[in-house]
Amino acid sequence: MPESQERLAQLSTHLTSMTTQTESVFQSTPRAPPDVIFNLTASYKADTFKDKINLGVGAYRDNDGKPFVLPVVKKADAILHQDPALDHEYLPIGGIPTFTAASARLILGADSSAIKEKRVVGAQTISGTGANHLGALFLSRFYHPGAKILLSNPTWANHKAIFNNVGIETIDYPYWDAKKRGLDLEGMLNVIKSAPEKSIVLLHACAHNPTGVDPTQEQWKQIAEVIKQKNHFTFFDCAYQGFASGNLDKDAWAVRYFESQGLEFFVCQSYAKNFGLYGERAGCLTAVTSTPDAANRVFSQFEKLQRSEISNPPAYGARVVNLVLNDPTLSKQWQDDLTEMSGRIIAMRKALYSALKKLGTPGTWEHIVTQIGMFSFTGLTKEQVSVLKSKYHVYLTDNGRISMAGLNTSNVEYFAKAVDDVVRNV
Repeated sequence: MPESQERLAQLSTHLTSMTTQTESVFQSTPRAPPDVIFNLTASYKADTFKDKINLGVGAYRDNDGKPFVLPVVKKADAILHQDPALDHEYLPIGGIPTFTAASARLILGADSSAIKEKRVVGAQTISGTGANHLGALFLSRFYHPGAKILLSNPTWANHKAIFNNVGIETIDYPYWDAKKRGLDLEGMLNVIKSAPEKSIVLLHACAHNPTGVDPTQEQWKQIAEVIKQKNHFTFFDCAYQGFASGNLDKDAWAVRYFESQGLEFFVCQSYAKNFGLYGERAGCLTAVTSTPDAANRVFSQFEKLQRSEISNPPAYGARVVNLVLNDPTLSKQWQDDLTEMSGRIIAMRKALYSALKKLGTPGTWEHIVTQIGMFSFTGLTKEQVSVLKSKYHVYLTDNGRISMAGLNTSNVEYFAKAVDDVVRNV
């Protein structure tokens, strides 16, 4: 072999060896499973069946199955774009002060003693997920060492991941009673009572996700009393204020009652659902403390933690919410929009219940109309859900949770017939 050809052969062998022998330092990284909800949506989008239904994603849809931009958001958007003073500078680390103040008034009420006494602070976050994370991170650093958090079983899938990611161990407390298809209050209270003192208890402020089952006011009082007796810390998650009943004050009742009992707590707020600002990520973490000094100390750490993670929160969604919450006319229009959205969901509950009753579907279905908010825990089994997907092209989570917003006057009877079939035959 000529010398030039030999050199080329050696070079080729060397390059091939480099290619085949090189391994990534991430070679042993385990592949994470796909997110359940987003994977479900991707399957729905890939389905070409004309009568397919997506009941998985927790996003409001109008009666035509289309995303709904609130009229008040369109109005606020126009006002913002016409503002000559609008710029794209960084927001303060803790967010827009008038936004966080308005968020506190929204959940605690304008006559809140804690607000008047300056015992409340808030930080603007990346929607409710960011609020949960910031609150979890703070507690992992500054709350009772080794404290565990009690989560309802079931709960929003992200809760466990958020707290585990900051090193806080999670414990389940019973919530859903499958037999009566309602709240397991006794089981819930027993676990809260038996938990070590100064545990953290996460509560859904309204429109529990995924069950749609909320405690009554009397039951909330019992829950608060046990938490107070055990010196637990309450961590409220409120993603659906105004969506549960259509009344902002009614949906905030539990949080306001806990404040009236002198309890300290965190409350996470999301404006994804009740403003339709899903992609804008507007949220708030509010702390109710026992003294103004404690409030200031908490806020200083909120800022320090947030600075190291996101530096500054995003502006647009918070500007929309800030404008609406601080303008009486726009605020009134927003409440009208909420009434329209929550009213449509309530109407779909009634329509589904009526259709199942008319079909004589075996079992009891009153829980469809007694549950509230965007979601309903149907009681369907994993096997029944599988047939709904494969035979009827209806997409919902394996635990039988459906988003009522995915139903409309055009598909509710189709869905009812599909449910009737699987209940009878699967």
